[in-house]
Amino acid sequence: METLTTNDPSMELMTDNLNLVVKWNSKEYDVGPLLGEETVGNLKDIIFHKTGVRPERQKLLNLKFKGKMPENDCKVSELQLKSGFKIMMMGSLEEAIADANKIPDDLPEVIDDFDIEEGEEVAIENKEVYLAKIERRVKEYQIKVLNDPRPGKKLLVLDIDYTLFDHRSVAERGYELMRPYLHEFLSSAYRDYDIAIWSATSMKWIEEKMKLLGVSSHSEYKIVFYLDCLAMISVHTPKYGVIQVKPLGVIWGKFDQYKPSNTLMFDDIRRNFLMNPQNGLKIKAFKQAHINRSTDRELPRLARYLEAIASLEDLSQLNHKHWERFLSQRRRKERKKRRGEQSSSKDASEP
Repeated sequence: METLTTNDPSMELMTDNLNLVVKWNSKEYDVGPLLGEETVGNLKDIIFHKTGVRPERQKLLNLKFKGKMPENDCKVSELQLKSGFKIMMMGSLEEAIADANKIPDDLPEVIDDFDIEEGEEVAIENKEVYLAKIERRVKEYQIKVLNDPRPGKKLLVLDIDYTLFDHRSVAERGYELMRPYLHEFLSSAYRDYDIAIWSATSMKWIEEKMKLLGVSSHSEYKIVFYLDCLAMISVHTPKYGVIQVKPLGVIWGKFDQYKPSNTLMFDDIRRNFLMNPQNGLKIKAFKQAHINRSTDRELPRLARYLEAIASLEDLSQLNHKHWERFLSQRRRKERKKRRGEQSSSKDASEP
């Protein structure tokens, strides 16, 4: 590779033969060779011809210049990339965006990602073949502990896509797709819970998304570990066929501290906690971030729920489907208690 040497020995500007790889929609695309004088805008044009994703729709997640996403006029040589560097891209085709914005003629009144009958949940949960799969995951799947579990803390397991992050909408910067109050929510939860991330994607994507959202480096909370799609298992249901699920037994088999009584999972898809329905809470999906980010208050309300149940001995005894009702009843009890205290105080002050 030909380079241009400057007075600064640490700076070598590429002038030709820079070949990159773009990963998008589970596929990889070779991009190059690029000249050092070409810009990020030129790179996006080439990616457009390869993938069909227009430049303004492209989010090149791990392409950085001075800690920020580079502007279109930034030269590729200034990014100090090596040949073979893999760019993780998010973005939608125009046809996909049009389809997403079109309201189907046969749209039902209620759309449910997965409406699972309670009897079916229990039957699947106890099948020996699936317990054997979980045992195999416990033995073979390697969990990299990012921060040590804290004694006495419960465990909160969080999904990413549509739970913490709108991964389908288009925005200039990743934080625009982050669910509102994410860091406040995680900081609040961290007081009583260790926090783990479990996504049905690859570990590379999880790491990139957590970096993009500022979760992996936040000073107010720490993530104990990540789990990816390889920790999931497949189960067969008479009603839905073969599906992938996130069995919490994998975590319980790896860590003595965590168990059904102190673990809770938030996911926007109910089927992901099909094996452990008593430990799952279906969170409202965060979609169309550009429309809903100003009104979405799901995380602050769930932070209050987590705080309210943190002192309970067994979280699996709650019906987390009714978490909003639980909060309402708790507020009514607190108001009633305050009124009683005020009345007692008034009576005591009277002669």
